Order: sequence, then C-alpha cells, then structure tokens
Amino acid sequence: MAFKLGVLGIDHGHIFGMLSQMQAQGCTCDAYWSDGPAVTEAKFKEVFPDLNKVDDRRRILDDPDIAMILISAVPADRAALAIEAMEAGKDVMVDKPGCTTLDQLAAIKEVQARTGRIWTVNFSERFEVPAVTRAVELVEQGAIGRVVQTVGLGPHKQNLKTRPDWYFKRDRFGGILCDIGSHQIDQFLYFTGSTDATIAHALVENTTMPDHSEFQDFGEIILKSPNGHGYVRVDWFTPDGLPTWGDGRLFLQGTEGQIELRKYTDIGRPHTTNNLYLVNGEKNEFIPCDDAGLPYFPRLVADVQDRTETAVGQAHTFTTTDLAIRAQMIAEGTPC
Repeated sequence: MAFKLGVLGIDHGHIFGMLSQMQAQGCTCDAYWSDGPAVTEAKFKEVFPDLNKVDDRRRILDDPDIAMILISAVPADRAALAIEAMEAGKDVMVDKPGCTTLDQLAAIKEVQARTGRIWTVNFSERFEVPAVTRAVELVEQGAIGRVVQTVGLGPHKQNLKTRPDWYFKRDRFGGILCDIGSHQIDQFLYFTGSTDATIAHALVENTTMPDHSEFQDFGEIILKSPNGHGYVRVDWFTPDGLPTWGDGRLFLQGTEGQIELRKYTDIGRPHTTNNLYLVNGEKNEFIPCDDAGLPYFPRLVADVQDRTETAVGQAHTFTTTDLAIRAQMIAEGTPC
C-alpha cells in the first residue's frame, strides 16, 4: 500500500519525474510549498493541477498522514529542508545534488542516524533510465564480466532563457561537479561495486560565459578504487540541433565485453531513447530497453513501508554525495 507525499521546493525540473514516478506507484500528494516563485511553477500547476500551494511549509511537515517529502528546491537550500523534514518524522527524496557542502552533509548524516529516516537522492540518470536497468541486468548476468571502468558523459543544453538567477551563482547551485557530476559518480560506484573512491583529478572551467563569472560550463573527474577506474565529463555545450537536452552516455568496460548506453538519443538516426549496445565474446548487438522498467521507485515505496534499503543503500548515497562535493572542492583548489 502506497502513502502520501508532500513537496518542498519545485525550483528544478527534476521534480516532475520525482513526483510522477512516485504517483505511478500509487502515492498521493495534495500540497506543495515553494520559497517564492519558481520558473517551473506554471508548468507544475499544469501537470499537477490537483496540488494546492501552501504558504507555510509547516502545514506539510506537520501533516501526520505524509510519510515522505520530495525536495527540489535551490540546491544550497536542500539540506536544511531535508533536515527539517527528517526531524518531523518524514522520509526524504531529494533532487541531486542532495546538498552542496561537507558541513551540510555532516548535519544530514547526524540527523539521519538519530531519526532513522530515509534520505535518498534521486540520481535520475540511473534511476529514471530504463536502459540503465537493462545494463544492470546484463552485468549481473555476467554478460561483460567484471566492470573495471566506467566512462560517464553528461552534456547539457544551456537554455539560458529559462534559467533563474540562482543557476549562475556558485554558492547556490553548488558547482558543476557537485551538481550534474554526482550522477556519474553514482554510476561509477554502482557498476564497479565500489564502496569508496579516490579522486585522482578534478577540473572545472567557464569558457563560454564571461558575463556569468561564477558559472561553470565544463568539468571532469578521474576516479579510482580497488575495483576499477572512472572518467567523468560534464558540460553545458550541447548544441540546439540535438533533439533533446543532452546526449548522455555511459560506457561500461568489462573484463569480457563492453556496453554503451546512448540514453536520450542516438545521433544521426531517428530520435530514439534508451539505446544499449553490447559486445562480448559471443554477441555484437543493439538492445532496445524501453520496457526494462524503473525499479528504484517501487523499491523505495517498499523501503518506506518496511524500513529496508532495497532501492539504494544509505551509505552509497552518502558516499556519492561526499565524493561529488570533494571533487568540486579539489577542482576549485579548496582544501577538503
């Protein structure tokens, strides 16, 4: 049996996937709160017309029927809201990045341990992509042997006309590696079976937007662990000719084969999503993945009810967030 949700913050578009996927599991929601106007609000009201906006977020936090809070506020504000929600006895799903500083993460860890609530970050490039679900199945079946390297590419369109002011302020959006780089770190840890990693290299730049000196349009990370290696590239260079927001790709190098995921499109062909390519000792094939499903969401519903960790381990979420923040700090020359 599903449960009731509340929403705190709709400042990033990922709230649409977070809420709609939980509703698809039978969860209900009738109220949201936003700290001032959000650029997503008109669309949010259109997509979720049955939700009412409340002026005081305590009306959501104090509702005894609400079991989980979804948070997609400005990145720098997410930690405080998550802590407030956990203190109110609610589980939390937060948009990435889950927080933007190590102090915020330490405070979240303390409250999560004390309250026993779930704090999960919706790493949508894994949790909302059926092609990744199929890749997980293939890796678990031994189709490419042991994964020894991942290459994660996360290009994005700038879409400057729809971006709010906080998007250009380093302290508010958290930096490119902390933000969109966290997706790729999550995938590296998961597919290599790593519980931690060393950041061998991290870099950020702003090469195209001199009028926004705090913005970062390119970043890269090199990760290594006893289980494997990882390369991450994220950027805001996607040209308008691409039929979607970015040509996100994931490459899995195994000891006995390789997998490439072209998640959101396939360049030079009719626009299709969830494309998977597999090569091993016996196969050289394209595998469509639209029917693979998104197990994170039903598992999370079960975790809320059963107090389990089947959707994603709490330690994994903490480690991913920690590495993303530290990579950002290393790239900016900040001691960590």
